[in-house]
Amino acid sequence: MQIKGDALAGHLSKGLKPVYTVHGDEPLLAQEAADLLRAEARRQGFGERQVFTVSGAYFDWAPVLAAAQAMSLFADRQLIEIRIPSGKPGKDGSDALQRYCEGVQSDVLTIVTLPRLDKTQLSSAWFTALDSVGVTVKVDPVERRELPAWIARRLQQQGQQVAAGPEGQQALEFFADRVEGNLLAAHQELQKLALLHPPGELGLQQIEAAVLDVARFDVFKLSEALLSGRVARVLRMLEGLKAEGEAAVLVHWTMAEDIRALKRVHDAVAAGKPLPMALREARVWGPKERLFERIVPQLGGAALSRLLVAAQVCDGIVKGLRHPEWPADPWEALARLALMLEQALRPPTPKTRYG
Repeated sequence: MQIKGDALAGHLSKGLKPVYTVHGDEPLLAQEAADLLRAEARRQGFGERQVFTVSGAYFDWAPVLAAAQAMSLFADRQLIEIRIPSGKPGKDGSDALQRYCEGVQSDVLTIVTLPRLDKTQLSSAWFTALDSVGVTVKVDPVERRELPAWIARRLQQQGQQVAAGPEGQQALEFFADRVEGNLLAAHQELQKLALLHPPGELGLQQIEAAVLDVARFDVFKLSEALLSGRVARVLRMLEGLKAEGEAAVLVHWTMAEDIRALKRVHDAVAAGKPLPMALREARVWGPKERLFERIVPQLGGAALSRLLVAAQVCDGIVKGLRHPEWPADPWEALARLALMLEQALRPPTPKTRYG
């Protein structure tokens, strides 16, 4: 049985299953899910707790298997936590987890915590065994577009809220910009607001004065912002990536790959290929696929050719070369390339007809 992290509380109201497998790459939400399970375990009398952290290929699984079969010394029920930080238990671990699941007992509750898993891991024998005897809790990251609503819900939980309408939305967007990509810090900033202000409505000025800029940006999220034409966010992300010490070469590669993919898809469609086929051949999938479907039909080949030339010039600048018509600073050159791409993606302004 598989559920989302935000559905766990509702699930627990119907009773505990013997095994819970929590996986995902958002530390705050994974920790909260595990804490929720521990609290429910204590409430239902699982008084003894043992924790095993699987580290390295030579981890000894025998104590884990023995613990699941042993009678609790101090309580009628026991909680066993198996933490696998790498997400790869290995061959011995795979066999051990499958044997573990075969011997699940009613007086033992097991929590297995894992990072985000790929398709191969999700279809492995050991993961399938865990899922078959319990519940799999998938902890998804909170995307930027979801972040204002997530902040609003968390504020409501602590008895606070922003004003209704555009003013409140502006406050939430400001908060989201400050904490994007750093959910643990977002949680800390929310707690700070609870300490600084009583329950009730918070204004933009109060949020601006309290919330620190703790955003962390992922270079691979830059594509979505670029292709969405959100130029202000792109420039903010570039500033953040520079401050975090990200390599300008990697940022340029990400931007150039998008430009090259746009050109390949545009040329394929111009040659008569259906857009879905052109996207598959260019290896464009997921959220980026939807963005390409929207913007490719309005792009011109000449504009894309100019962007390819600009990307080549920018490539030289981030590698130490100079160009008389471009900024010498790599990050300024990247910002210029981003603005050129945004301008090319901008829908054409309809011409007004007179007479």
